[in-house]
Amino acid sequence: MVYYLIVCRSLTYAQRTAAALERAGISAYIQRSPKGVSSRGCSHSVKISQRNLNNALLVLRRVGLAPEQIYITAGDGSYREVSL
Repeated sequence: MVYYLIVCRSLTYAQRTAAALERAGISAYIQRSPKGVSSRGCSHSVKISQRNLNNALLVLRRVGLAPEQIYITAGDGSYREVSL
């Protein structure tokens, strides 16, 4: 399954991001960022379905929680950064 990871600068930021998405009806799951995804080492990400990306970005911009980075999963389980 293809999904996106919205990389957040802290656990609190990830919790705020997930809560904003959930209030808008978008399923969001907080997880530790996989190795190689975050340049900061220890970070958290919010996982969303591929079909929800556009709506999620609109919601996050509206509430002032612009994402730092976004990654998409590849078929082999690796991640590729998506430019915003």
